[in-house]
Order: sequence, then structure tokens, then C-alpha cells
Amino acid sequence: MSDETNSNAAAGSEEELAAAVEEALSDVAQDVEVIQTQDPVAVLTNDLQRLQADFANYRKRVDRERLAAHELSTASVVIELLPILDDLDRAAAHNELTGGFKAVADRLTAITDKLGLQKFGAEGDSFDPNIHEAIAHETSADVTETTVIKVLQPGYRFKERPIRVAMVAVADPE
Repeated sequence: MSDETNSNAAAGSEEELAAAVEEALSDVAQDVEVIQTQDPVAVLTNDLQRLQADFANYRKRVDRERLAAHELSTASVVIELLPILDDLDRAAAHNELTGGFKAVADRLTAITDKLGLQKFGAEGDSFDPNIHEAIAHETSADVTETTVIKVLQPGYRFKERPIRVAMVAVADPE
């Protein structure tokens, strides 16, 4: 009896398989009819529009990546110039920027400004731990909030992003 059960199950599964294949062939035939009844110009136009949109998105992404790579390379050069700018600031503080050396310093400063480098950190500024690093700390009756009282090393921003924090001495209210 088990042989009869196995042969009946095999016959049933073959019938189910044949029915599933017949149904799939019917679905494919219907899909082919739908495609054939559509206007081929409309199908090709839709494909072209989709390709154009994909290409436009690709071009925008490549342009964004190219701009980001340019800014990254410029930032890496500007970061290497920061010690030179610090030296120029120290020379200016001691009145050693004269003649040709002053012209070179002015030109270098103009170029870094044009590239988007901005110096920040000045005495009297409110202390912001995001852009300032407090090296020294005092209390004072003259201030109402934590305030920068001395800039030990200026901070720099490149394209509105801090690339070096300012090292400062701060005073808290008493």
C-alpha cells in the first residue's frame, strides 16, 4: 500500500507542476500581449527619460565629489601653512615685518583669505568650548560670563569649519 501512496503522490505533484507551468506560460503570454499593444515610441521615450534622469543624477554626484576633493586638498595645504602664519603674527607683534618681508607676508595673508581661511579668537570674546581651548583660568569681577582674556594661539576656520581651535586664557565671574 505504501507503493500505491508514493505513486499517487508523484502523480499528484506532476499534475500540480504541470498546472503551475501552464499558469506561468499563460501569464507570460498576457505580458507579451500587453507589451505588443503599447506604443513602442512611448516605451522608448520612457526608457530615454529614465536614462537621462540617471545620467543627470550621476553628473550631480560626480560634481559634488569633485568639489569635496578640491576642498579637501586645499584644506590640507592651508593646514600646512598655519605655522607660517603663526610666525608672521609673532614677527608683526615684534615690529619685524618691514620691507620685502612685509610684502610677502601681506601677499600670503591675502591668498589664504581668498581661499577661505579665517582667523578667530580675540580678547573679550565669549568662551566657546567648541572653538576655544582654555589653557589658563582666572576669576574676575569685571566679567559676567566666561570670557577670553588672552589669546595664546589663534584658531582658524576653513570654509566655516574649524581646522584649529584657539588656545586662550579665560576669566570666570567671581
